[in-house]
Amino acid sequence: MSKQVFIETNQLLLRQWELEDLSAYASMNADPKVMEHFPTILSKEESSNHLQNMQAEIQEKGYGLFALELKKEGCLVGFTGLGFPKFDAEFTPCVEIGWRIASPYWRRGYAFEAATACLNFAFNEIGLTEIFSFTATSNLPSENLMKKLGMQKWGEFEHPKLPMKQPLSRHVVYSINKSKKDV
Repeated sequence: MSKQVFIETNQLLLRQWELEDLSAYASMNADPKVMEHFPTILSKEESSNHLQNMQAEIQEKGYGLFALELKKEGCLVGFTGLGFPKFDAEFTPCVEIGWRIASPYWRRGYAFEAATACLNFAFNEIGLTEIFSFTATSNLPSENLMKKLGMQKWGEFEHPKLPMKQPLSRHVVYSINKSKKDV
């Protein structure tokens, strides 16, 4: 059975999740370096549930947080795509662009390449007009990627799903409009 690919770039496939992705996905989510800006690492069961939820969302909506595969090697390196925050904040409801890359693949430009392709997909294929992204204020690599993508700082907020005043609760929010993106 061939993989269901939604977006293809020079180096990457952004595709539907498969059950065979679980081992690599769970390993990434158990890596303390990858999960440094999240409350905790994820168990294999939590990763499995998350994978199944992402798979179902893509099936239902036609897009979501896509599995990110290196074309040449055929290996899963993380995810990039469009998510739907499930909490109340000043900027929700919205569509969020997000990413998570396994640490051996950091600093190779994969997140930028995939996120750029996702923004083009969102604006030109789906017809969205505005995309948000957010992360803990301590996550400077993700915030720098938002800036590199041309996103503008929208503001900051206390994440409602995290205990107040803990180090990860304060988040930055960025957004980009189709009219501001040269797509």
